[in-house]
Amino acid sequence: MRAIGQDVLGGPEVLKIVEIDRPEPRPGEILVRVHAAGVNPTDWWHRATGGLLTPGRPVPLGWDVSGTVETVGLGVTMYEAGDEVFGMPRLPEPAGAYAEFLTAPARHLARKPAGLTHVEAAALPVAGLTAWQCLVDTARVAEGQRVLIHAAAGGVGHLAVQIAKARGAYVIGTASAEKHDFVRDLGADEVIDYRTTDFVTAARDIDVVLDAVGGEYGPRSLKTLRSGGRVVSIASPAEAALADTAAGLGLRAGFTIVEPDHGGLNALTALVESGHLRVAVDAVLPLEEAAKAHELGESGRTKGKIVLAVA
Repeated sequence: MRAIGQDVLGGPEVLKIVEIDRPEPRPGEILVRVHAAGVNPTDWWHRATGGLLTPGRPVPLGWDVSGTVETVGLGVTMYEAGDEVFGMPRLPEPAGAYAEFLTAPARHLARKPAGLTHVEAAALPVAGLTAWQCLVDTARVAEGQRVLIHAAAGGVGHLAVQIAKARGAYVIGTASAEKHDFVRDLGADEVIDYRTTDFVTAARDIDVVLDAVGGEYGPRSLKTLRSGGRVVSIASPAEAALADTAAGLGLRAGFTIVEPDHGGLNALTALVESGHLRVAVDAVLPLEEAAKAHELGESGRTKGKIVLAVA
């Protein structure tokens, strides 16, 4: 089968089409014919570094996937050949979604939302589960709370805005001026131009901050919180140190890693089918243009997600 591989760590230019053996599902797994694969910041981070588990060594890239079940492994009864599925298998272990086929534990996937194309469905799992696990499982966002979402036009951010609104929150997003209409259309109550306005003074009495930017954004976001508020960071493992600073102020903060989540995928599907969640796809490129997709993603100019069309 065709897949994207790399011999060395580095920039987008190291990515290339390779021919590798088609995998076979082990007990409890399914083999998926990949129709589309989403592109995420974790992909280019692993391309350049090898990631947390294999620093310094290349790994098969891609975790977002939508496709059809080709075969099922021993003991799998949830699916049969031909079923349409989507998900985010194995993370932080390699999954290899940048390929024509992949294997995955059956419960790391779910049935694809009927109203989404494979391209749209492939854009949802990593970013959607990240937003869901941060806002719902970790922060327990509730009706009437004030939520500040940094990088609100991005892959995670644009879904987080909608998830927070679906839970009844008042949502403030940060984004560049040219993306404000997009973020408002998602349902944000306010949008702050981070280039011209200090969000610390513009956003006050916040209950939950979702930070996908990192660096100074974490400590500065603490200043926007009301008593008992929380900053949830997905920017970098280094953000875990923010917890000590927050604790000294009577606040909460920490770094969250997204996990495979069958229940979370079904929750996202319910939001899609109820009309409360839509996926914005900024660009679709063929598998062989994975390097171009990474260049586009790392530019920071996209709205929503980038997807590789595979099948």
